[in-house]
Amino acid sequence: METSNKPERISEEQIEAFGEEIDAIRERILSRLGDSDARYIRRVVSAQRFAELGGRALLFAGLFPPAWAGGVGLLALSKILENMEIGHNVMHGQYDWLNDPALHGGQYEWDIVCPGDQWRHSHNYMHHTFTNIVGKDRDAGYGFLRVAEEQPWNPGHLLQPLSALGLMLVFEWGVALHDLELEKVLSGDKSPRRALSDAKPIARKAARQMLKDYVLFPALAGPLAPFVFAGNASANVLRNVWAFLIIFCGHFPEGVHMYSVDEVGRETRAEWYLRQVRGSANIEGAGWLHILSGNLSHQIEHHLFPDLPACRYADVAPEVQAVCRKYGVEYTTGPHGLEPSPRSRVALRNERFAGEVFSDAVDRSDERRSP
Repeated sequence: METSNKPERISEEQIEAFGEEIDAIRERILSRLGDSDARYIRRVVSAQRFAELGGRALLFAGLFPPAWAGGVGLLALSKILENMEIGHNVMHGQYDWLNDPALHGGQYEWDIVCPGDQWRHSHNYMHHTFTNIVGKDRDAGYGFLRVAEEQPWNPGHLLQPLSALGLMLVFEWGVALHDLELEKVLSGDKSPRRALSDAKPIARKAARQMLKDYVLFPALAGPLAPFVFAGNASANVLRNVWAFLIIFCGHFPEGVHMYSVDEVGRETRAEWYLRQVRGSANIEGAGWLHILSGNLSHQIEHHLFPDLPACRYADVAPEVQAVCRKYGVEYTTGPHGLEPSPRSRVALRNERFAGEVFSDAVDRSDERRSP
């Protein structure tokens, strides 16, 4: 990961000026929302549905290995698109302005065992409000992984490589159980009765998911039920691994700052912006990487503008980095390692902006895009 300009201190005046320029970028995004954003998300929804239909159809012919492998691939693609680019972003309210019930953040229910309402609390509120504040942001290690020096060490962390691997394979279940705060139950800070009450919505949602993937569709396949069952399980595992890799690489790589509770008091909006930039990292790559990651490859822009369409992040990333460079704010970005040539559109644009004055950078970026 490359981190640009790491100063020891930025003044209060600079922080507020930094925030004003980030706000200006946000307002420019808002002013340009329109038909192109609506077409984009609806095309993604159509692609996801066709992938699911094709994947499930091929699994019904799973007696033939190429058909089974193709079915697993298409079904995994469908689940990744639905979770990352559709579900996650829609539930942030990114498309509420369309007034489409199917794309409304407060109503959407995604294809994963974690209930949507629980996610909206644990992720949209807890994580995005208290990003990387150890002791408040429970996404920092998910309650049992140590990902920062600020987290206390215990002997159980010696097994962390194995526990992280286990979490990766069953990540949707980790997300579902995350808000139960089981570590607080073990420490006595939360009653088992409260945990059981909190678990009821998860149990209902998980039962529906298990019924769909492991009972209904295998039953429809008749004698080929074992192939469909194994295909659905494989697609879920592939989706889990992909989501784990994207989320951890965007939140916990070298260069990302973790905060103690004592460091963060009452924040201004500008100070919140600053923490979002310093507590996130971008992943450089080709267009397919951005789409399949739900544009969480632009994790910094997502944390700055979580309720704005993620398809806009690639365009504004150079502007955000230019603002960070102007004020000496760390902007951590680097390749994921999934492709041989990781110089993405964002990376190339960043190089173009490297020697320019900030105002010129904004003017040129505005000229490239029409409202």
